[in-house]
Amino acid sequence: MSRIHQLDSSVVNKIAAGEVIERPANVVKELLENSLDALASRIEIDIEAGGGELIRIVDDGEGIHPDDLLLAVTAHATSKIATADDLFRVQTMGFRGEALASIAEVSRMRLRSRPPSSATGFEILSDCGQITPPQPCGCPVGTQIEIRQLFANTPVRRKFLKSTGTEFAHIAEHFSRIALAQPRLHLVLRHNGKVVFELPGTQQLLDRIRLLLGNELADNLIPVESESQGVRMWGYVAHPSVSKSTRKSQNLFLNGRWIQDRSLQHALTEAYRGLLMIGRQPIAFLFLEVPADIVDVNVHPTKTEVRFADGQALFRQLLSMLRTKFLSMNLDSTVHLPGSGGFSPAGAAPRPRGVELQAWSPTNAPGAANSSPNGSLWNNAPRPAFELPSVGGYESQSGPAESEISSAAADQISEPAADLASFATSDPQTTKSPPSVASETHASRVSHGTSHGELRAMQIRDTYIVVETNEGLTLIDQHALHERIMYEYLRPRVLDNAVESQRMLVPETVELTPKETALLLEYADVLNQLGLGVREFGRQTVLIDRYPVMLKKANLSQLVRDLAEQLDQPEKPPDRRDLLDSLLHMMSCKAAIKAGQRLSPEEIDSLLAQRHLIDDAHHCPHGRPTALVLTENELERQFGRLG
Repeated sequence: MSRIHQLDSSVVNKIAAGEVIERPANVVKELLENSLDALASRIEIDIEAGGGELIRIVDDGEGIHPDDLLLAVTAHATSKIATADDLFRVQTMGFRGEALASIAEVSRMRLRSRPPSSATGFEILSDCGQITPPQPCGCPVGTQIEIRQLFANTPVRRKFLKSTGTEFAHIAEHFSRIALAQPRLHLVLRHNGKVVFELPGTQQLLDRIRLLLGNELADNLIPVESESQGVRMWGYVAHPSVSKSTRKSQNLFLNGRWIQDRSLQHALTEAYRGLLMIGRQPIAFLFLEVPADIVDVNVHPTKTEVRFADGQALFRQLLSMLRTKFLSMNLDSTVHLPGSGGFSPAGAAPRPRGVELQAWSPTNAPGAANSSPNGSLWNNAPRPAFELPSVGGYESQSGPAESEISSAAADQISEPAADLASFATSDPQTTKSPPSVASETHASRVSHGTSHGELRAMQIRDTYIVVETNEGLTLIDQHALHERIMYEYLRPRVLDNAVESQRMLVPETVELTPKETALLLEYADVLNQLGLGVREFGRQTVLIDRYPVMLKKANLSQLVRDLAEQLDQPEKPPDRRDLLDSLLHMMSCKAAIKAGQRLSPEEIDSLLAQRHLIDDAHHCPHGRPTALVLTENELERQFGRLG
């Protein structure tokens, strides 16, 4: 039987490192917070290989006294608090005295520092916990910390680090949070010697948001402010036409510290109830200034979760502040969205595309003489000379384009691609039929005989299609069915690198968050396989120079943003093929016709015709059923015709 014994300090520090230091981004966060507590006004961060090889942070703060250098890398030694009561009045970012000791234990560290009162600097070295005495060195006022070969003595932890791009994306996320929380700071971030961000200090939060996240978002922000019982809330929230699919863009800052709080996030959701589409989340940059004695920040190792003395009061204050602001505004007319199309409200009419070049088709491709008469792999599919209504958030605002296709795809591209693309890309404003009695009752148009057994079909509430069959009635979800059709068409071509794409004569720029930019660039080869060309354009901007013909009229800015959100998941598919499939699910869903879009009889015919040409027409890619069958026997039973 094992006896209880005291753990060695090295083991204790490694355990602490496991709680606080999960990846290079955590090191950057802890060191940045130390610089903030040292009252720095300028901080420079240098990263190499996503932080795995080098993290260097240089600040112009108060520095560390030479006699305190060894204590700085000793566990539970800090200048932030002195007694237990101080834990309930924490005014600093750090207070536990664990971070530097934990980092020093699992890396090779060089710490240089010079306070203003000292004529020279001093440095100490740590080789995975083996620390040298302080030595004089040349050093400007402030502190310089170099972390090399993180997890050098814990190879298992190092093995679990993700790719360079992913790790740097997490660093950029923490950098962004500090930059937003402290706009007064002059911040510089470099990766592999290249300046990614240089943000001059400013007194205006909106200026920092504009420089960090782009003009499109900044131009759609609404200022809010409230003060009650000693608690001040202020900041910006986004116009309802600008939203995300996750809560990751909800930035809450408590006394300068980025936090997560479910209650406050729920208040945000409630304030936007009825203003956002289902599944969309608001964007916010909200600052809470509260007395330190009514909040406990010592409840989580990373200090991102806190506990309030009266959380319900804060919930009510935030909800009231936002609802009062929204009620005082005309949300339909006061915000003018930018012309670049980056943030499109649902149902917005598209701008003209200008001159649109003819996309590639089998009739003008090499070897077309050997093709089938209509150049289609699905020769039984009807070829409608029409377009279905467009997807609400994906109307085209792209410029002219020229077509491009890989040679491997020449014998696989089929005309139903154009049919499918038209399902999701035309303008609903221009394709609606004249009003009719049926449309006023939400049951639009009867489609008479088709080539598939003289089916009769009717659209109900612009969402479902009711089809008369020999067996009875079939109720079809138009979005789920079209999503499956697009997925079945795209998937084999993506896996075979045979997606037809068009190169844009005028590439389109898209502004993203630093983390989203890093992720998109890391997975640029995967997006290329989907037919989407993404290149770096500087700062938080990427350049789109190619897109799938299937989405020829898509709002590329919104499509790229949705792809970035899909990539920014805690646990992405481990396999490249699974990742492609995951992105295909999203693209098929976003590109398919939506519930609430009215279809003409010809469009209904085309959708039903292509239903018979796919392997699994019974479920959408996410597993939802595409159709429900009501048999003649069931109808007679419900109407009491059976004994």
